[in-house]
Order: sequence, then structure tokens, then C-alpha cells
Amino acid sequence: MIIYQQFTLDNGLRVLVHEDHTTAMACVNILYKVGSRDESPDKTGFAHLFEHLMFGGSINIPSYDKPLQEVGGENNAYTSTDITNYYLTLPSVNIETAFWLESDRMLSLAFNEQSLEVQRNVVCEEFKQRYLNQPYGDVWLKLRPLTYKVHPYRWAPIGKELKHIEDATMSDVKAFFKKYYIPNNAIMVVTGDVEMDVIKSLAQKWFSPIPAGEEIVRNIPSEPVQLESRREEVVADVPVDSLYIAFHGPEKLHADYPVMDIISDILSRGSSSRLYRKLVKDNPMFSEISAYVMGTFDDNLFVIEGKPSDGVSISQAESLIWEELSILVEQNVPVDELQKIKNKMESILVFSELSIQDKASNLAFYEALGDAQLYNLEVEKYHAVTVDDIRRVAQNIFIKENSSTLVYKAKDNKNVG
Repeated sequence: MIIYQQFTLDNGLRVLVHEDHTTAMACVNILYKVGSRDESPDKTGFAHLFEHLMFGGSINIPSYDKPLQEVGGENNAYTSTDITNYYLTLPSVNIETAFWLESDRMLSLAFNEQSLEVQRNVVCEEFKQRYLNQPYGDVWLKLRPLTYKVHPYRWAPIGKELKHIEDATMSDVKAFFKKYYIPNNAIMVVTGDVEMDVIKSLAQKWFSPIPAGEEIVRNIPSEPVQLESRREEVVADVPVDSLYIAFHGPEKLHADYPVMDIISDILSRGSSSRLYRKLVKDNPMFSEISAYVMGTFDDNLFVIEGKPSDGVSISQAESLIWEELSILVEQNVPVDELQKIKNKMESILVFSELSIQDKASNLAFYEALGDAQLYNLEVEKYHAVTVDDIRRVAQNIFIKENSSTLVYKAKDNKNVG
């Protein structure tokens, strides 16, 4: 459990504080509630582009990294479909430097053609290297539009296509910043060797002068229920064949989300998991196989991916996966197997509370979902999952009509099917 205090500034900035005096460090995490799901279908990749632009300097501070490094700090950021998260750690005695840096780029990010051009080129190169020129790199550029037809999850955070970033104009970028990078769309979490009163006064000093932006009204379309199976096969320059089967599942706050998450662990967490034990270790039909959930705010995906062993056809591989899924649908999971997974899950959640950085990002994420206190209820929710829940949710998810299958066939592979 993470104990924290909370307050909100007049401009709408929510601030959460977790005091941990066992360390001499502090972490400042600022989450902006903007991800790729907030983008226009014809202007994608902007949230990810801003992850880079925000390090390009602000009007009063030309270099973000230099003053932070001078006080012993380090920083990073990431973008997802739902959020953009910036975090930095530094000695707690220098905490005000973090407030100075973060408030200035929220108030007055430096917009100039040179910075935009530099970061646009960086993102374009990342797009090419990680998604276009790497084996299986374009999986999510293909699997997302196969599984989603209406919801903006149909494109990846990197963007739908390279051209959207290449064509990004200064006016596009300024409009995106003005709409989303505002106090009332941000959550600030401070953890570590800090005191609530000090953080409150620093937040007032550095962030309260920043004006609130216009209230954001989101009209994100719901993904319709999938009523027929979908399939795409591509022949690509990849080392071996690869198979991806995706199913729609409940959103992150749904009561059945922990059940779905546990199912993925039953299938794929560790060397004793079902898919690994049966299809890699005991009967090596796959060289590797995994199952996972995306953990998105809205309509989730449950994904199984694997690389069939040499001589195993794609059709054989698919049949073997469906056999394992049918066992979950038709038979109850043994109580001891379920308890083992719950114990592992609890240890993972407890481990995620060890660092001040993890605590900060977890509190920010759950506050963005609706309430940071939800994080403290996670273990309880997972422990409440029953054998009947597992079977019921498996029956709801693992339906042919709810599946989207993407197949990569290696150009020189002699496997049939």
C-alpha cells in the first residue's frame, strides 16, 4: 500500500505526495492525460512527438537536461495509447530545480522551427528503425487496424504512418500543446524524501501562476463488438514464421480485467505456465510463445504470440493454441494453480512499490484512471478472483468471432500451411 496525501491547485493541477524518508532522493512525475487515442486520424503520432519536443527547452530554460544534471538528476519519459508520462529523480535537497524545470515547460515550451525539425527527424528515424526496418517491427502497425475498426487504438503511439509526422506543421504542434499540456489535464506526483508542506508551497510558487486551459471534452468512439474472425497473412523478410492472435477484452477498470490478467499469467508467466510447459518445454512445437494483455484504459486486447518450431506449420501452431484455450473454456483451473498465480501477482505488485519512481508512476497512472486509491486495492481485486470467474471470462473472450489473427511468413520458409 502506498500512503499519500493530495491537493488540487486552483488551475486544476492535481498533486499527490508520498513521503518516504528512507531515501535521500526524490522523484517528480508529471503525467499528461494525452496519448495516441486523443489524436485525429489524419494527424497521428503527435503525443509521441511531444514526448521528444518537451525536452527541447522552454522559453526561459534553453536546455532541460543541463541544469538537471548539474544537481545530480536524471529524467525520462514514455508515451502510450492513453497517457504521456515524464519523470525525473534527483537528490531531495535539490527538489526545487525539478519544479522550476517542469513548470517552465508547461507554461512556455519553446516553439521554433529548428527544434521541431530536429525532433521530427528523430521521431521519423525511430519510426524507420524500430517499426519499418526491423524484423516483425511493423506488427502493431498491422495488428492494431486489424483488431480495431472504430476506436483510435487502431493506430500505434508512434503514429499511423510516417507522413503524419513529416507533415506536422508548427500550427498543428502549437494547437496540440495548447489543448493538452495544461495544468487541468496533468497529474503531478512527488515521492521520496519530501514533506507535504514544502511540496504544497513549491507547487503554489511554480505552478499556480500557469493558467488553466479549456476543459477537454473527449468523444472517443467505442469499439463495436467483433462478430466475425479476421485474418491477415504477410510474407516478409523475417527469420522465421510468427503468429499473433488477438482477442478483445474488458477495459482496465472493468471488474473482469483482473480475471483476464490472471488468465494471461496462467498461460504464460514463467517456466511452469501452460503454454511454455506444454508447447516449448515438454513438446517443443514453438521456439517461443507468450500471452499478455495490453492494459489500456478502454477496450483491451488479449494477445498470444508465438514462433512455431522448424517443421511446424502455421495451421498446426494455431490448432495447438486453440486447444489450450479450449481447456480453459471447458475445464476449471485447479485451485492450487490459481493460488500460485495470485501469489506471483501479489509479489509483483509489492515489488513495484520498492522504488520511489515506480510509486510515483503507479499513483499517477491510477489517478489518471480516476482515483489513485485504486492502486491500493489491486491486490485485493486479484485475490478475489475465483475458479468460476476464470472459466466465465475465458468463455467470453476466447471465441473465434472475437479473434484477429496476423501471420508472418518468412520468405524462405519451407513450412506448409
